[in-house]
Parts: sequence; C-alpha cells; structure tokens
Amino acid sequence: MRVLVLGAGGHARPVIETLRALGHEVAGLLDDAPGPAVLGAARLGPLASLAARRAEGLDAAVVALGNNVLRAELAAACRAAGFALPVLVHPAAIVSAAARLEDGAQVMARAVIGPEASAGCCALINTGAIVEHECRLAEAAHIGPGAILCGSVVVGARGLVGAGAVLQPGVRVGADATIAAGAAVSADVPEGGRFGGVPARPLPARKGP
Repeated sequence: MRVLVLGAGGHARPVIETLRALGHEVAGLLDDAPGPAVLGAARLGPLASLAARRAEGLDAAVVALGNNVLRAELAAACRAAGFALPVLVHPAAIVSAAARLEDGAQVMARAVIGPEASAGCCALINTGAIVEHECRLAEAAHIGPGAILCGSVVVGARGLVGAGAVLQPGVRVGADATIAAGAAVSADVPEGGRFGGVPARPLPARKGP
C-alpha cells in the first residue's frame, strides 16, 4: 500500500519507519514548512494540497503529528477528501486480539495494548507505552512514551498523557486535559485540566503571550 504522510516533524520519523516495517510504501510527505526529505521520503507540498494528491490516485494517509488538535483536524480533512486512515501497529508492539483500534490509530514500537482496551480514531500510543485491559482512549488521545495506564482508565478526546506518567486503575481523564510527564495520577482529571507531580495536582494556568 502507498501511504501519504501528513507532517514532516519529529513524529513523522517513527511513522515512516513503522510504515516501512509493515511493508508499505511511503508516497511522500505533506507539510507547510519547507525542508529536506525525511528518512528518504520527499516533501510533496503543503497540507492544502491534500485533495490534489487524492486526485492523483493516492487513497491512504497517516497523520504524523503529535499535536492532538491538529491530528484530529487533519484526520477529518483526510476523510472528507476520501482517504482511508489505516490503523498503524508497529511489528514490535503487542496488541491483544480482544482490543479494538479505530481508523487512524497509531501504536508505536514496544507499546502494549491489553484485552478489551480500545483506541479511538487517530489515537496515538507512543513508544513503550502500556495501555492495560479495558482502558478507553477517545479520538486523538495521545499516550506518551513509556506512560502506563492501569486497568479501566479512560482518556477523553484529545487528552494528553505525558511520557512516563502512571495512571492508577479506573482514573478518568477529561477531554483536552493534559497530564505532565512523570506524573502519578490516582484521581480523576477534569475536562481541560492540567495536572502534574507525584502525587498529581492541578498545575498553574498557562500565562498568555
């Protein structure tokens, strides 16, 4: 399968390697910033040229962006343009046969997905993360490298769990919430909340420009 990759930043690299490890051909990259090829994959133009690439006969795309909001927006643009969003599971990942991954979900190398866990459209389970049994990740959620979600954790749409964070069983993380890297979370996090530390507590609001 020939696959178009949206994004040419850092996350594009493991995505490209995963596609090739699965035997797919990387057709090229779309990105708004000029620059050189990435791991031998050429830049074909800006993101606005998505529909033109579909007209050229490409029919599968992967959104290689860590930013949850942009990943969700571009996934919607891909669907509107008629692209399929294949599920991407690195050969070195372990995914239970009883897990469910929706279109565009990405499971990077050494990640583990337990039985009856689910990941929504374009959810990203990054390198070495563990998503245990019966966890539920909504659309465009992002589980950072090495993070651990114990059983029955819920992460809402576009929620971010930072690298190395640990979420205790049954914790619920609201939509658009952020869990800082290395946090230990034992209580629910509200929609849009920002929590960090051990044990995790609310973080100060971000200051404006």
